[in-house]
Amino acid sequence: MQKILVIGASKGIGEEVVKTALANGLAVRGLARSADKMTISDPNFEPVVGDATKPEDVDPALEGVDGVIMTLGVPKNLKFITTPTALFSDATRAVLPGMQARGIKRLLAVTGYGAGDGEQALSIFEKLPFKAVFGRAYADKGVQEGLIKVSGLDWTIARPGVLTYNPASHAYRVLTEPKDWRNGLISRADVADFLVKSFLEGTYIHQTPVIVR
Repeated sequence: MQKILVIGASKGIGEEVVKTALANGLAVRGLARSADKMTISDPNFEPVVGDATKPEDVDPALEGVDGVIMTLGVPKNLKFITTPTALFSDATRAVLPGMQARGIKRLLAVTGYGAGDGEQALSIFEKLPFKAVFGRAYADKGVQEGLIKVSGLDWTIARPGVLTYNPASHAYRVLTEPKDWRNGLISRADVADFLVKSFLEGTYIHQTPVIVR
């Protein structure tokens, strides 16, 4: 049985990845500061309390896994609007050396529509409000993407649109070509479905697809 490490496993996309991975026959180790509060009960699920930005927490969680899925999101408060963050890049710096040292090749990470070179897809009407609200967080997501792209790993960077809590539709679109990139709604469950399928099938390696309905 293959085993994955989900970083940011206790909420949002991460929690959906845990559920989807277990349903698809994977063993899952879930790292989060609140992992001990998770209510998922499955013999193939191992919650691990830890800080994703601390190598001393991340490194032992990598032992024995076949791949890593990073699902960290912006905090549910207004600090990310006014305060610079290094959450995403620091977490990436914490995980990459351990993966490289152990020969763990497969890395999937969630950033978002408009991150990195995806900024080119934003219309003039999207750019100003986007930068005002998400500018600081997405600047760090851009740093994160840069670190991943030069890591030498078999990486996939998923850039979902506007996230919802709707159930999985399994009818989402995976837009790999920059000319096709557009914003739209996408459920967290559908993002999880994409990530788990991409891990299992080995697809979208070295690509940065936008995921929308």
